[in-house]
Amino acid sequence: MQPYQSQTGRHYDKYRNHVYRVYFNCLLLDESKEHEEKYAVVAVFHDIGIWTQHTIDYLQPSIDEARKYLEQTGKKEWAEEITQMILWHHKTTRYKGNFESTVETFRKADWIDVSLGLLSFGLNRQAIKENKKRYPNLGFHAFLITQVAKNFFRHPFNPLPMFKK
Repeated sequence: MQPYQSQTGRHYDKYRNHVYRVYFNCLLLDESKEHEEKYAVVAVFHDIGIWTQHTIDYLQPSIDEARKYLEQTGKKEWAEEITQMILWHHKTTRYKGNFESTVETFRKADWIDVSLGLLSFGLNRQAIKENKKRYPNLGFHAFLITQVAKNFFRHPFNPLPMFKK
């Protein structure tokens, strides 16, 4: 997260806390230690294009940033899996395809946070509450609503370009 502090500016703490909530949701949904680092990487990058490219159509810019990071850190072999996790994290129905387990876990983890815990996918609601208490919202959802509203007025026929069916 640190390299993006200047780009996220006053939204840094909001986004950082969202990243942590999503990451910890992943760990609650998938106890496999082998996926922890991948979830950490994808959590940081999944929405970062909002700030790097100043757009609500942020999936591809987020993927590009993640791929750059993976190449720089010698984890290029994770690129396709991380790409799929970012590409499908707003899918409104179950994901089926390559890397199904991790993509679906990340999708659920993000939806839990974006829905403020209304969607839990069977996760213990107390654990979700504790996660939200440890990493408070700080206006992240209000920020998202503002961005979507701005995009609606600019692109009324494509107000939510990041959503997938």
